[in-house]
Amino acid sequence: MVEFSMANAQAFIDEDDELDEEPGEEIESAPPLNVGEEREINSNGLKKKLLKHGQGWETPEFGDEVTVHYVGILHDGTKSVSTRDKGEPVTFKLGQEKVAAGLDRGIVTMRKGEGALFTLPSETAFGSSDSDAVSLNSVVQFEVELVSWITVVDVCKDGGIIKKILEKGEMIGPPGDLDEVLVRYVVRVLDGITVAKTSEHGVEFYVKDGHFCQALPKAIKTMRKGEKVNLLIQPQYASVDRDKDSESGVPSIPPSSILSIDLELVSFKPVINVTGDLGVLKKILKEGEGTLTADEGAAVTIRYTAKLVDGTLLEKRGFDGEDALKFITDEEQVVAGLDQAVTTMKKGEHAIVTVKPDYGFGNTEVKRDLAMVPPCSTIIFEVEMLEFTKEKDPREMNKHERIQMAQRKKEEGNLLFKNGKYQRAMKKYEKATDCINEDEHFEDDDQKIVKSLRVSCWLNGAAACLKRNYFQEAIKQCSKVLEVESCNVKALYRRAQAFMETADLHLAELDIKKALEIDPQNREVKLIQKNLKQLQAESNKRDAKLYTTMFARLSNENSSAAKRLKVEETESKNEENVGEINMR
Repeated sequence: MVEFSMANAQAFIDEDDELDEEPGEEIESAPPLNVGEEREINSNGLKKKLLKHGQGWETPEFGDEVTVHYVGILHDGTKSVSTRDKGEPVTFKLGQEKVAAGLDRGIVTMRKGEGALFTLPSETAFGSSDSDAVSLNSVVQFEVELVSWITVVDVCKDGGIIKKILEKGEMIGPPGDLDEVLVRYVVRVLDGITVAKTSEHGVEFYVKDGHFCQALPKAIKTMRKGEKVNLLIQPQYASVDRDKDSESGVPSIPPSSILSIDLELVSFKPVINVTGDLGVLKKILKEGEGTLTADEGAAVTIRYTAKLVDGTLLEKRGFDGEDALKFITDEEQVVAGLDQAVTTMKKGEHAIVTVKPDYGFGNTEVKRDLAMVPPCSTIIFEVEMLEFTKEKDPREMNKHERIQMAQRKKEEGNLLFKNGKYQRAMKKYEKATDCINEDEHFEDDDQKIVKSLRVSCWLNGAAACLKRNYFQEAIKQCSKVLEVESCNVKALYRRAQAFMETADLHLAELDIKKALEIDPQNREVKLIQKNLKQLQAESNKRDAKLYTTMFARLSNENSSAAKRLKVEETESKNEENVGEINMR
């Protein structure tokens, strides 16, 4: 066949792009073809007649390796070229126009097992096929059967790791860096010699830790559970980590080797970074039921074991006839790491929870049921969520229940505040205001109670924010109060405190001035007024020093400039005098 130039092929692609139509794809609004029906399927005039329905709905993409039977048909209807005469289909990469320019655009519309007759536009030329050469434009139709195809993925987008999907996996995955994977693989060099392989059981490792060579984790992060692939790995990704090799004594692999790896992702265990800082990691051994998780404030029942990293058993609950552990989440009834992990669990879920010291027992020695916990110990919990009851959502309550819930949350927050647990107190106040949010309409009698509750929670929340140095949030809470009670001295006082901490001294001064106008004898406001004046004096001193330094620098620069000008004038006069003498 006559070879079709890449320039012409690119021209076709550019034309399609201008029309916002993917090359070779059927127009989305067009209904599927019926057997015997013919339609023009792109703007270049390519026509497709359906001869046989295919399986499923998936179609190949450019870059995939397709296996097809085709028959070329001349103008007079006679057969020109045919893979069926040879008894074997051909395999080629879509997008390289191996059979005929434009035909690939038809093949990407086909499903597995589908048969179609494609009529090529008259200007089409032919690609580089192994079949007998034919003259330009002599073949106008191709009868094609799509036997199968292999999806090909350039993992790193640089040709270094080419993944061919041999068998698709389940709709589970892909795994992430923290996940633990179970894989099976066989590694060969290009001459076919096997240089490494796993046992039939496979090998487990964490993706972030890597295994065998750097290409393996990169490819695994693109795979789904049960997926089988072949990887063609260029030398830059093929360097072998001897410490993580699957077998000892494997043949040495030269640095310049290209590797072929048959890889199967057997399964993986998701690992969740619960706290976001790797302080609490949850590895899911068994998925739970449904989509609901325990969440904060839920009444949970779990059974668990707790061990040190060396395997020392610290405690267990819910085994050997013992009662399971029941507690309310987010109430500090268990260590923080376990508490936070449990709030992410579903009913029936089984997980390994790794808790670092900051979320466990810290740097103190603690006695547990079965052993002592040394300072700075990481604790490994194996937890099963037996059941939980979520706290009732405010949206499921009537207005009277919402008010009662808000009052209870406020009281809980006050108790936590008195005990110095400001972070948890802030959450309680926030939950209280969520129960009686401003969008909800209450009757007149209830409205007074609701307003008082909101103001109280906002003020107490601001006080907790100040204790935690969350100054911007404190300003926000106080501003909410002042929107409904513009003369609330506590809100002005606490907002002034926050403004002083954020160096907004002018705004702090305005709030203090207004508070003293309302309550001239308020001792607390007078005290921070005194502190404010001291801060203002220090600020003025810093500003004065800054301006003095700046003016001195400018003065020095001006003096230096004047001196340079005087020198230049003197030199100029000397040159003029010399010139006059020479003239004489």
